Amino acid sequence: MNSKLELLTPANSQLILIDHQPQMAFGVQSIDRQVLKNNTVALAKSARIFGIPTTITTVETESFSGHTYPELLDVFPDAPLLERTSMNSWDDRKVRDALAANGRKKIVVSGLWTEVCNLSFALSALAETDYEIYMVSDASGGTSKEAHDMAMMRMVQVGVIPVTWQQVLLEWQRDWARRDTYDAVMDVVREHSGAYGMGVDYAYTMVHKAAARGSHTGQTLAPVKA
Repeated sequence: MNSKLELLTPANSQLILIDHQPQMAFGVQSIDRQVLKNNTVALAKSARIFGIPTTITTVETESFSGHTYPELLDVFPDAPLLERTSMNSWDDRKVRDALAANGRKKIVVSGLWTEVCNLSFALSALAETDYEIYMVSDASGGTSKEAHDMAMMRMVQVGVIPVTWQQVLLEWQRDWARRDTYDAVMDVVREHSGAYGMGVDYAYTMVHKAAARGSHTGQTLAPVKA
């Protein structure tokens, strides 16, 4: 069986987050940068829910790129940050060793920039190992839409699998009968999934009559005709 036909599961996949740092984000033009951060943090929270081994790597933090988004580090407060000088994470032995130690063949990738750090890592990993690369397009960004799109096309041509963050989350969940992760998944959806999350809030409160989220305690004042 072609292993790429296997769905992503909590048992067969790992995540690498590459260079989610402010100076790298400043150069992104392929996606709204607030949306990019939202999607990246959502992907990280999804990985935490399912116990997905996660590697965080950074480049030239002090001299150029700045510190990793605090919202991202809050998801994995104890994770080591694997600092590099190379644009290609594959060139750093710490990164290779961390991925190998996780023992998962399917590597989900989110990083900046798509056409440099993501591309070089993906091509090198495919050339030298039997890893499978799942590139999270909407949790990665390039210096232009064309740069991002051409990099994605180039990677797909050599076997990289394009995905989106919510696709990955729901593939890991797979079955709504899995109640041990259901509530946490719904929390991520409601916070990060835009209209889908709003729909979940609506269904919970209006259809199932659940209490509204949030800490609002103020009164609702009835209409008064002017």
